[in-house]
Amino acid sequence: MDGFILSLASALWFGILTSISPCPLTTNIAAVSFISRNIGSPAKSMAAGIVYTLGRVLTYVVIGAILVSSLTAAPWLSRILQKYMGKLIGPIMIIVGMFLLEMLSFKNRGRNLDSRSQERIKSKGIFGAFALGSLFALTFCPVSAALFFGSVIPLAVGEQSRLLIPAVYGIGTGLPVIIVAFGIAVGTKLVASMFKRMSQFEYWARTVTGTVFIILGIYLSIERIFL
Repeated sequence: MDGFILSLASALWFGILTSISPCPLTTNIAAVSFISRNIGSPAKSMAAGIVYTLGRVLTYVVIGAILVSSLTAAPWLSRILQKYMGKLIGPIMIIVGMFLLEMLSFKNRGRNLDSRSQERIKSKGIFGAFALGSLFALTFCPVSAALFFGSVIPLAVGEQSRLLIPAVYGIGTGLPVIIVAFGIAVGTKLVASMFKRMSQFEYWARTVTGTVFIILGIYLSIERIFL
């Protein structure tokens, strides 16, 4: 039980770290700001942030459920995972840590929504926030891809949690978005202040997490492969 709670806490932290990384944070703030401008009411601005987060949660749950079910459904694949996952977790952590420290990266070929699509979503108001959250969750940057596929999915596979762990990760990606939505409801100066603080915190959080991942990855690799 303690191990499962730790996995949930890790998934939540990975989600928060994803959301405050430069690429997702900028996208999230732009999306909530874009929708809130068309809603007008402070209460509805908060609701837009929450609904946007629910859209992200749904996308991550669907992807997680498909991947975890696929990885555990085949008996031969389950045996391979049980046999080698312990040995692979160290190298996986090293790779994820290198992405967090920006030692590794890949080109993001995802495209932004065109103006026509944006206008359609804008016209949907609060329901458009849900659609935008679902769509933007599919736009993986290097850090978000490394954390989701390299950390959250292995956690979900290890805990046999197809829904809860991906959902908690999705909630983590939305927490800063809800805070920003609150800032939009209160005033634009507060948003600018929160954005600056999140950017500062993101650098240190990503650096510390990436360093810990690499150190633990090296330790686990030596312990489980060579010893």
